[in-house]
Amino acid sequence: MGVEAHKETMGFQTEVKQLLNLMINSLYSNKEIFLRELISNAADAADKLRFEALSDDALYEEDGDLNIRVDFDKEARTITITDNGIGMTREEVINNIGTIARSGTKAFFGQLTGDQAKDSQLIGQFGVGFYSAFIVADKVTLKTRRAGTTKEHGVLWESAGEGEFNIETIEKATRGTEVILHLREDEDEFLNGWRLRNVIRKYSDHINLPIIMQKEPVPDEEGNIDESIIEDETVNKATALWTLSKNDITDEQYKEFYKQIAHDFQDPLSWSHNKVEGNTEYTSLLYIPSKAPFDLWDRDRMHGIKLYVKRVFIMEDSEQLMPRYLRFIRGVIDTNDLPLNVSREILQSSKVIDTIRAASVKKILSELNKMANNEPEQYAEFWKEFGQVIKEGPGEDFANKEALAKLLRFASTETGNADQTVSLEDYVSRMKDKQDKIFYITAESYAAAKNSPHLEVFRKKGIEVLLLTDRVDEWLVNSLTDFDGKHLQSVAKGDLDLGELEDEAEKKAHEEVEKNFEDLVDRVKKTLDEKVKDVRITHRLTDSPACLVADHYDMSGNLERMLKAAGQQVSASKPILELNPEHPMVAKLKDEQNDEQFSDWTSILFDQALLAEGGQLDDPASFVKKLNAMLLQRA
Repeated sequence: MGVEAHKETMGFQTEVKQLLNLMINSLYSNKEIFLRELISNAADAADKLRFEALSDDALYEEDGDLNIRVDFDKEARTITITDNGIGMTREEVINNIGTIARSGTKAFFGQLTGDQAKDSQLIGQFGVGFYSAFIVADKVTLKTRRAGTTKEHGVLWESAGEGEFNIETIEKATRGTEVILHLREDEDEFLNGWRLRNVIRKYSDHINLPIIMQKEPVPDEEGNIDESIIEDETVNKATALWTLSKNDITDEQYKEFYKQIAHDFQDPLSWSHNKVEGNTEYTSLLYIPSKAPFDLWDRDRMHGIKLYVKRVFIMEDSEQLMPRYLRFIRGVIDTNDLPLNVSREILQSSKVIDTIRAASVKKILSELNKMANNEPEQYAEFWKEFGQVIKEGPGEDFANKEALAKLLRFASTETGNADQTVSLEDYVSRMKDKQDKIFYITAESYAAAKNSPHLEVFRKKGIEVLLLTDRVDEWLVNSLTDFDGKHLQSVAKGDLDLGELEDEAEKKAHEEVEKNFEDLVDRVKKTLDEKVKDVRITHRLTDSPACLVADHYDMSGNLERMLKAAGQQVSASKPILELNPEHPMVAKLKDEQNDEQFSDWTSILFDQALLAEGGQLDDPASFVKKLNAMLLQRA
């Protein structure tokens, strides 16, 4: 019985159209990677079949020998990549090829500049897979059938890569996928067996299943070729790279293997290859990328580490193998100590996985520490790409908090720029005699942090303050409360306590000033009433008349604003208003007898302090009106 063709024409998702156009124009100089990407997809399809067949042998149908074939036809001007892996249903074809359903896609396209060299690097972070076929082909035909379905459930997909594709139901006798590339006019170089073999050996030598091509015919002594003799050969080594000895692997092979598993176009920054023997035996090959993937901020997308059991692929998106703050790590872990039919549920409670994960995390952190100490410039590049993610670590990974703390980098009042280059060890080495705290401030931007009134006394005394301006910093300082025995102290929370950095004479003078201003403090407190938790005289200011401080256990103003901006319900905590007794405005306020003017001046001081913090006024019009009236009085 024949198949009733269910044929339709569909449009690509807008982002796919953009990607196709960008790829054809930007990646042309490295066009041979199309073969690597399509072979990598074919290998993934074989891995998926192996895994699903663990619980259903019938998926192998009549062919259990998994392989990939690469053929070319000079007359038809086609290259065909065929696998007998898992295959796809019609719905899977539409979802996997017609759309890019990944979070962060729009942000990725928003970064594109139109500069082909820069954009081609961005594509490497995105991972292109199937779409790379259009670099060399002006039409691509795909035939596929999912393992476990009958021959009537084959799918034919075809597109010229110009905005739409055709899809129809066909008969396909064998499971798996066949991709036929109809080459562009000027791509004859790939209609050559030697050229294709070189590309396969360069990029895909260590795909761990055979990549088969038809043998090149060898002429006899008289130069004749017998075209009736057709033989196949395996082009690649077909040996999993991670199973080889480190001494037998070149740096180039390590880099190409990374590009194959990560679908990245750039070399990794570093890698670590380890074979562990003992109570738990496993091999790990872990890579630190040089550039952040476009979906780095999708904390739920855990797709970096491929888990193999006895060299059989089990799964890739296993959070159990790497914590979320290391979600950018790519690589392979292969163990003999788990059952082949291991499930995610079993992984969650497996002591073997716990051991492997703990050791792998320590290995990565050790690599990063080595890089930070021995190759600071390389580490600075790493930090620019992944620093904000590493800052998630101390809150998630108590066991490695100390190691993570050494990897952190911050901007500081010492460096005079926004670059995050200062380590906590650097800070401690520069601390003043008798200084027992690490001082920091959190703010929405470097400018807001650097110019905060809270830094005035620290600048006067030459005390370094860390400037924390990443959103994640608010969570970081809640979990990382000390380093090297020194407490981390916000300069914008609680009482200013400089400890022994202030001598007795200074402390006594402060007490005298506070006594002189007791009446003013009471009067301001009554005027502001519900707006503040408390009012007090401060010695942290040298130039500003007032500032707002969060109570020691209250949420910082910066965090409160961030949560509100994210749409979260936050019960607002009242700030403490601190007044600078040395400032002329505060001195004038102290002498002001007119209650109405006193109230206006007090409100203006409070609102100014709020604005300096990066806060928003409840009633901006009232602030402007009072400020104008005050200016007119002085005019």
